[in-house]
Amino acid sequence: MNVLLNPLVWVTFFPLIGMVLIAFLHQEQKNAIRITALVTSIITFGLSIWMLTGFQPENTDIQMGINLAWIQAGDLKINFQLGVDGLNILMVLLTTFLTPIVILSSWNGIDERVKTFMMVFMLLETALIGVFLSLDLVLFFLFWELTLIPMYFLIGIWGSENRIYAAVKFFLYTMAGSIFMLVAIFVIGLRAGTFSYVDLAANRQLFADVQLWLFLAFTIAFAIKVPMWPLHTWLPDAHVQAPAPASVILAGVLLKMGTYGFLRFNLGLFPEMSIKAAPIIAVLAVIGILYGAAVSYAQKDLKKLVAYSSVSHLGFVMLGIFSLNAQGISGAILQMVNHGLSTGALFLIVGMLYERRHTRALESFGGLWKVVPVLGSLALVVTLSSMGLPGLNGFVGEFTILLGAFNSDVLGSPWYAGVATLGVILSAVYLFHMFEKVFLGPVRHEENQHLKDVTWREILVLAPILILIFWIGLYPKPFFDLVNPAVENLVSMLQSTALAIK
Repeated sequence: MNVLLNPLVWVTFFPLIGMVLIAFLHQEQKNAIRITALVTSIITFGLSIWMLTGFQPENTDIQMGINLAWIQAGDLKINFQLGVDGLNILMVLLTTFLTPIVILSSWNGIDERVKTFMMVFMLLETALIGVFLSLDLVLFFLFWELTLIPMYFLIGIWGSENRIYAAVKFFLYTMAGSIFMLVAIFVIGLRAGTFSYVDLAANRQLFADVQLWLFLAFTIAFAIKVPMWPLHTWLPDAHVQAPAPASVILAGVLLKMGTYGFLRFNLGLFPEMSIKAAPIIAVLAVIGILYGAAVSYAQKDLKKLVAYSSVSHLGFVMLGIFSLNAQGISGAILQMVNHGLSTGALFLIVGMLYERRHTRALESFGGLWKVVPVLGSLALVVTLSSMGLPGLNGFVGEFTILLGAFNSDVLGSPWYAGVATLGVILSAVYLFHMFEKVFLGPVRHEENQHLKDVTWREILVLAPILILIFWIGLYPKPFFDLVNPAVENLVSMLQSTALAIK
């Protein structure tokens, strides 16, 4: 396929075209800047749909692949290598779907340095898509690191009072993990003479004698990004201080870089160590599920409550991945999408409340359903989605993950699923607690008596997410059809490795 006709090239780099166009606009042309960014992101989403139309789910090989010679130093070859399969296609679609929604949500909320904000956001979208599509380890690492820069500025420039502290903490935590991954990548490259994921997955014996250390290095980097308990402490600070649009993209997409990394690289390159480490990681995942839920209930700040809920929900994703069977892994991939939709929508609603009241304290609200009934109704649907109500998207992912963990031969015990189920109950507790504090009961504060209900722009922001919440909850088959063949191929390899270990 001609590179210029390849949808992966266009979907990855088209946001940069928008960034360049914005650069030529005067900073006072705020609406023109916003429209340019929005149109660019909508076209990028359209390009991802073009990619989807050419995707063949039954083909478990890498599709629409690009593999161009890029850097060669002696025997080491670094290629510009992109590709799509069932493990990453939903992540690309999620990124391109959420970006225009986030840009539209920032229309009134971001009024300072709008030009810089939109340019940074365009750069972030390219970096995120590059992470999910890269199949050369060095290229993957470059895109991985590139995401740090725009997110650092989004928090550090447009964040709240302690934004610099939160931005630096986010940067240092992620950079610390990245150092371990970089060392591991070069060890692999020196052993194998290539950084191509496809070639490495076919020749794992070349670095089999050091796979424990390589597995640990990748695990540290990805666990920080997820973030898994106990490496989660950067996340609440980042979410609380970040502007609402940045929180949406952070929760909706950026955290999935970690779970995707486990899925693609830990399982794909180090299956033996993944099998051996599965019970340990499952224990940490279950602890994260319960810890995140318990700490969420104790929060007085809306944003911090939703931030800690991510620790809990992504614990389910990690449990599904390391059940190492088709049910658990497919459920985990779908739950990555579900979390992006539900938690992203929660942050959007928190942002809408903040624009009206300029506070996120739970005690500053109460009885809002009487004042803003449409917003209250939308918030109720999103809350029920996040807690996993049957008929909505969250239930499908969590149920499939729990089923996978219950039937996992690698984990060897139904107790992982049994204990994790408590997290579903606890999520209902803290989410209903949040909803009751904000929307139910009497209107406790005079400032809330005359709040405006949702605008048409805000309905337009939430409507696409709500459509997917119901679609996935009522008819998830098309989403599972995209991922199942690739997942079954991965599980088959893991099962062969497990038999070889025995």
